[in-house]
Amino acid sequence: MALRRLRRFAREGAADELDLDDTIHSTAANAGMLDIKMVPERHNKVKVLLLMDVGGTMDEHIHRVEELFSATKTEFKHLEFYYFHNCVYDFMWKNNQRRYSEKHATWDVIRKYNKDYKLVFVGDATMSPYEILQPGGSVEYNNEEAGAVWLQRLTNAFPKFAWINPEPPGVWQYRQSISIVQQLVNQRMFPLSLAGLEGAMRLLSK
Repeated sequence: MALRRLRRFAREGAADELDLDDTIHSTAANAGMLDIKMVPERHNKVKVLLLMDVGGTMDEHIHRVEELFSATKTEFKHLEFYYFHNCVYDFMWKNNQRRYSEKHATWDVIRKYNKDYKLVFVGDATMSPYEILQPGGSVEYNNEEAGAVWLQRLTNAFPKFAWINPEPPGVWQYRQSISIVQQLVNQRMFPLSLAGLEGAMRLLSK
């Protein structure tokens, strides 16, 4: 239900859906002679780019994140998703089983989707600060540029963005990496809860 706050419908294309209110009004104005009015089918126009952290400390949140992903796929017709581990660097992937053989360059993702997309990160932002702030900080390979640089590029490319964190807000202040990510995303971090999702969707819909 919280995700539906972000949905925005627009009517476009051929008129193939009955407009009941207009039909009743037009029929009454036509002395009772049936005057059927049609409108184009409604389409969900919201576009979402979902970037999800997988592996490591995110394993304990798998069930809740899967529920969120399932709900997101149901609510949004225009949904694109990619995975990353801990922090976004120069590539992401769509299939976690083929994360090294089927990589997608982050630059390509930025260029592929326009600013109409709402960018949503899902991750616990729990890692060594070094992984965010330093080149070579990735625990998996030697990244040339710091994760902070890529986060800035992504948020600049998609002005409407939010970060959903499955960790309870009560622990955020005790983890340096979460504080760093909060700063990098301009405090647009929300908990993975009903109230948190509503807050994120309200921000993204502005």
